[in-house]
Parts: sequence; structure tokens; C-alpha cells
Amino acid sequence: MTHLSRRDLMGAAVAAAMLPRLTFADPAASRPTRYIAAYDTESPACLAACRQIVAVHKRLEMPATFFITGTTLQANAKEYKDLLADPLFEVASHTWSHKLLRDHPLCGRAASPDEQRQEIFKSKELIESVFERPCLGLRPAVGFDNAFKGAPDLLKLVHEAGYRYVSSLLWGPDCSMPALIEPPFHYGPDGFPGLWELPGHGWHENLLKDNNRWGARRLTLWPSPMPKGIPADFVKTPHDEFEVNRVFLEAALETKKPHISLIWHPWSLNGFDPQMKMLELTFNHARTLNLTPSTYANLLP
Repeated sequence: MTHLSRRDLMGAAVAAAMLPRLTFADPAASRPTRYIAAYDTESPACLAACRQIVAVHKRLEMPATFFITGTTLQANAKEYKDLLADPLFEVASHTWSHKLLRDHPLCGRAASPDEQRQEIFKSKELIESVFERPCLGLRPAVGFDNAFKGAPDLLKLVHEAGYRYVSSLLWGPDCSMPALIEPPFHYGPDGFPGLWELPGHGWHENLLKDNNRWGARRLTLWPSPMPKGIPADFVKTPHDEFEVNRVFLEAALETKKPHISLIWHPWSLNGFDPQMKMLELTFNHARTLNLTPSTYANLLP
């Protein structure tokens, strides 16, 4: 784990504050707020979890996007095809083997340029081969607080591979939690106006439960831009987790955001809540709020 000094943190915060806000008129903005269930499917433990998750989705007729790593899919291609070929589900890339595509102050250094190309291209090729349909989206490992802004070489690879969107804005300012409810934007200022950023929001739920064994550390801003979304301690029950989720769903609706999508990991969900009670609570609340169930692909203009 990289150690960050106070000087490093303050410098990063100042630099982040000086970045231009790259938001654009989004044709989806006039639509009702969409709710997108999404899963970062990245380890062997995800297969058993996905069986439970898919059962809930089918019972409640709730669509979802599964971002899956190539190595995870390769290890159990037939099983994942049987689970996720349903029209309810979008299958998108979570890179080939979960290597970082950019430096991250809490999670490590980026892979080499050759490794980045493999992470971006190889996973997409396998997904399209297994599911026999286009793979439109890429979610990089861990995500970033600056998305892919200012990374033209990386964006060029993503564009060359044929993706329509990335979902890489997954942290709040200065690598804080929660990720704010940011709307989609495109990468026109970096030279790729046809490539969209579709952010994720809220907490990486594994961090809410200390499932990464990070323990207590600096993750939140002070003062927080979303204090209601920060629990007093690690969540202990599925209902605790739902109470955090509802803050983001209700805030997205109240502020008329184009979409709300929380950052979930099958392995972590299953270890904490094998009966997936939190999913049912969250999905039912989304419907009570009249949020429109969607996938990431369906958010594209």
C-alpha cells in the first residue's frame, strides 16, 4: 500500500479542484432517473455469488450490467454464459485480469502499456466470443477519481478496441468515498467525443464492510459533500447496507440525475449476505421511487 503524506494529499486535493468540470448536455438528462444494478465480477468466488444474484434479478425482473474480468470468464465460460445470456443482462468488460490502467494513490501503480492493451482488448474479445453479442463497456479495476480525463493514450486504446463507454469515475474527489452522483459526460476535450463516461456512485460496498481488511483509514472528505451517505461504522446487516443505499437512490431522484448505480462486488455481497436480502430491499425501493430499471448500455445516447 503506497504511503501518502499530508503534503501529497493536500496537493492532490488542490489539483483536483483546479480540473475543469467536463460535463456536457446529455440527451438522457430529460428522461426519468434510471437505476442500474451493476456488479464488478472479478474473482473465482463470484460464480457462486452470481447464481444467487441472478436468481433475485430474474424473480424481480430487474436488469443489470455485469462487468466481468476475462480471466474470471475464461475459467467458467459455459457457466457464466448460462447465467448471463438472458436479455435482462448486459455483459461488459472489467479488464482481462484486474490490472490497473492508471496510477491510484490507494491501490498501486498502473500496468505497462503492453499490459494495458491486453487488459483492454483481450477481455472484450472473449466476452464477444462467449456471448455472441457486442461488448460496449469497460470498467477498469478499482476506478479513479479523475476517470480517464487527461489520458489520451489510454482513451485511444479504448476507442481502438471499439468500446462505446467506460465506467471509470468510481471515487469522490481526492480518492474519497463515497463517489458523488455525477452525470455522464463524453471525452470530447481529450479528442474522443463519441466515447462516453458513465460513472458509478456511492461506496465500493466491500469497503463498507471491511471485506478488503483495510480497517479504518482516510476515505471520507471533511466536511463531506454527502454526510448522510457516510455511516458511523462498518455496516453489520443487510438492512444497514440498504439504509446507506437509499440515501443515494433518493438523492439521485431529488436532484434529477440521469442515473444512479452503486458499486457492487458479487464475492463481497455473498460473503456478507448470502440470501441477498439487501438486493431485494434496494430493488423494491428503486421501484417504489419509480426509478427506471436499466443497464449501462441503455444509458448511452
